[in-house]
Amino acid sequence: MTEVLRVDPENPDAESIARAADCLHAGGLVAFPTETVYGLGAHALDPRAVQRIFAAKERPPNDPLIIHVASVDDVAPLVAEFPQAARALANRFWPGPLTMVLRRSERVPAEVTAGLETVAIRVPSHPVARSLLQHARIPVAAPSANRFSRPSPTRAAHVLADLDGRIDIILDGGPTTVGLESTVVDLAHRPSTVLRPGAIDAAALDAVVSDMLIVSGAVERATEGMPSPGMLAKHYAPSTPLKLFEGEPAVALDELLRHARRHLDQGQSVVVLAFSGDLESLRTLRARLITLGDERDPPSVASRLYAALRESDELGADILLVRNITGDHPLSTAIRDRLRRAAAL
Repeated sequence: MTEVLRVDPENPDAESIARAADCLHAGGLVAFPTETVYGLGAHALDPRAVQRIFAAKERPPNDPLIIHVASVDDVAPLVAEFPQAARALANRFWPGPLTMVLRRSERVPAEVTAGLETVAIRVPSHPVARSLLQHARIPVAAPSANRFSRPSPTRAAHVLADLDGRIDIILDGGPTTVGLESTVVDLAHRPSTVLRPGAIDAAALDAVVSDMLIVSGAVERATEGMPSPGMLAKHYAPSTPLKLFEGEPAVALDELLRHARRHLDQGQSVVVLAFSGDLESLRTLRARLITLGDERDPPSVASRLYAALRESDELGADILLVRNITGDHPLSTAIRDRLRRAAAL
């Protein structure tokens, strides 16, 4: 059975952190909260421990992992070079939800990097993650702590639902704050490229590194190593089929309503993920409504999104409908990306 250790998210107790660190040193798997989502950690320089991550998650070996370290000083042994652009971004955004892809050193096992000559690294800001990394004093490879392609976990209960009996320890530090995975930027190639959107947007990165290039990052199918986690066209998906409605809010909402009524008339059960501003229009439906929050508050929606997707699965509906978020907030961009991947066929 997986052991759950509840810790104060701001001031985790030393005994629980020490037990988790000892587990990592022994080749075990520890789930822990970061500011983005819960990560599933293993000793990044222990190939057997890293292989346990892939087995527990049922993750394909061509999907690389992100290494988490306690400070910028811990990056040097893991990379062939730490360019000036990376130092500038680290000074501005670390600790925080930014992952940088750099050329790896020979110390990093191929299991971590999907056989690529690059490695993804970040310094998280969550107090529990930082305490664990500081106590363990090792680099920790940590993808999201869920079954592969499922919505990422933002609560310890989500980790337990997916991985109970497959991992050793969960540090339960309560819900995560950001709720979506880190922004990933490739600095190993020119021009620098945003591989996955997150809470730190391209404009903020471009203010520090002026040659940033945005790419969609979608990969239909990969047989070789992918440059970053989270690049598959279908990802973060609930088990319930998800239909996404895009475009101007009123038009998208009307289309959603038409689809919902058609499914209901056919005797199917329908769940709608709804922004608070749409609830009045949706209350006439015989559908189950799950509120995402105010569309004008993307941080709130982001923190709620994956929990809502998991909640919808628990209802056992035939179909899940959602209108995509609008706006130019960094997290609106990231939410649109995650919903499009969750709805991909």
